[in-house]
Amino acid sequence: MTQPRYDELVAAIDDSALALGSLALPPAETSLIGADELDTLLYVSSGSGRLLLDGDERSLAPRSAALVLAGEEATVEAETELRLVRATIRPDVERHVTVSLAGADAEKATGARSFEVLFGPHNGSTRATLFAGFIPPGRAPWHYHLYDEIVWVPDGPGRLHIGETTAELGPGAAFRLRPRQEHIVENASTDGELTIIGIFTPAGSPSAAYLTQAVAAEYSFAG
Repeated sequence: MTQPRYDELVAAIDDSALALGSLALPPAETSLIGADELDTLLYVSSGSGRLLLDGDERSLAPRSAALVLAGEEATVEAETELRLVRATIRPDVERHVTVSLAGADAEKATGARSFEVLFGPHNGSTRATLFAGFIPPGRAPWHYHLYDEIVWVPDGPGRLHIGETTAELGPGAAFRLRPRQEHIVENASTDGELTIIGIFTPAGSPSAAYLTQAVAAEYSFAG
């Protein structure tokens, strides 16, 4: 049993329990996962392994996710070099499962974007929603959400626009979006979708986005 190599990506702040970090385990190594006061959501970015919890064993493969409740102690075993993104949130759920993007159906979000929910109220995560978003080349209109969100970018290239500030989003980039913070996440490529992994609280739908007044007026005038 070893401690995983852990890098903090987005720290918790005073008025939000959301935090995000990355973990890495070499082949054949194991690590304990879980916390007394926090639920833990895992997303596998690369490699393979197993999650063992209460005698139950689930496979961990790229693009799969897992939920470990507060007070539970799970063991992660790496079969190959295993890299995960770990999100933490205050506990308020009753069950744990593992899921995979391979078996989910995409739904529509702002503009031409789509998303797939990995964890949310429908499967036990009543405090936070974990989802994958798919953004086609280009950018959506300026908008905001009412939830507190952290976003992780597996590959890129992308750009984050907040006000007059633009940040390049390469592989492994992560950022926080506060409630009502106007923004655009842009796919900077000319072909192929940009995938993002997001977690937000309170739990709900990733499609719950609101256009800014200027953009809404422009849409209304065009109609």
